Amino acid sequence: MEQIITVTDKALHHIREIYQKEQKGLDTGLRLGVSGGGCSGLSYKIEFSEKKEKDNILDFGDIKILIDPKSSIYLKGVELDFKDGLNGKGFVFNNPNATNTCGCGESFSV
Repeated sequence: MEQIITVTDKALHHIREIYQKEQKGLDTGLRLGVSGGGCSGLSYKIEFSEKKEKDNILDFGDIKILIDPKSSIYLKGVELDFKDGLNGKGFVFNNPNATNTCGCGESFSV
């Protein structure tokens, strides 16, 4: 099965650090999602969560990425990266499907 998203090594490294710092259990994964809102129409969501019945589960070794079926439509082909440059530090969604993004990179439209 084709992966819905890709995750860079740098992002996986930071996810592992957060897992250890917050002492998340083995039944917890990193949930990526999309919700309505933001200045461009859709906003990215990222949080730790327990698995839900219909989730797509992507296995990156010790890291499980959870994506609900509705969000997977918008996240297909996305790369999750981590940037720590002069313009800020944090997770970045590189979305080749986005036709419009806001300046902060937190919302998009397709």
